[in-house]
Amino acid sequence: MATFADWVEGARIRTLPAAAAPVLVGTGAAFALDAGSVPRALLAAGVALALQIGVNYANDYSDGVRGTDDHRTGPPRLTGSGAAAPRTVKLAAFGFFGVAAVLGLVLCALAGTWWLVAVGAVSVLAAWGYTGGSRPYGYRGLGEVGVFVFFGLVATLGTTYTQALQVSWAAVAGAVGIGLIACALLMVNNVRDIPTDTVSGKRTLAVRLGDRRARLTYVAMLVLPLVLVLPLAPAHPWALLTLLLVPVVVRLALIVLAGAVGRDLITVLRDTGLLELGYGVLLGLGLLL
Repeated sequence: MATFADWVEGARIRTLPAAAAPVLVGTGAAFALDAGSVPRALLAAGVALALQIGVNYANDYSDGVRGTDDHRTGPPRLTGSGAAAPRTVKLAAFGFFGVAAVLGLVLCALAGTWWLVAVGAVSVLAAWGYTGGSRPYGYRGLGEVGVFVFFGLVATLGTTYTQALQVSWAAVAGAVGIGLIACALLMVNNVRDIPTDTVSGKRTLAVRLGDRRARLTYVAMLVLPLVLVLPLAPAHPWALLTLLLVPVVVRLALIVLAGAVGRDLITVLRDTGLLELGYGVLLGLGLLL
């Protein structure tokens, strides 16, 4: 029987910064438009965190029942290890999707943006469809596309819009940057799993690119968000605070390009999540100032 610690591990804490970062950037962009709202930002954060945890449990369930997690180099999963019944993990996933839906409805009611309910519904469907259903797009190399769209563009711009009822070029640049780092988080996870994913038939983008090109793509996904900040400097000079992350990016790039595998990549995964959080904090603060 799964313990509380098992369920916490199953929530994949290392990935949760991917949920907080877009809210920080989107809120900073809203304050730059003189329309920031802390209560709405907190609701957006709740939606993003619940959706991220729901995605993680959904992936645990779907990969587990497909046998993809039978041989892992990372931490054991709830379903694949047999620690929890598949149905229980599935219910946990939909429970968190439900929490995200309720918080999203409250946010839309406060903002008067009811059309965003449809966007939220599509986000939940995309979260489930990543590894769930008969034709999971994560198994066809499209996982990064889903992450970029929903955990980058939708999460960041949705946060700004529900506060300011408009978006700005700064919000768009931040959304693209956040989306790319979120993709890097997925990429390094999938680089670690290339051997087992290849055997199980999970054709992630990392598998399709091959080890070396996947590692180079990971580095590009970290560098481009910092480059995107430069055009913001004339209007938002404090946005250059994000360049404080250059040493972190260089360190992670060197580790990955040197061929790190196994547990070393688990550390990189954790640090990439922290990098995304740092990007969210610094760029959000830079836009606010």
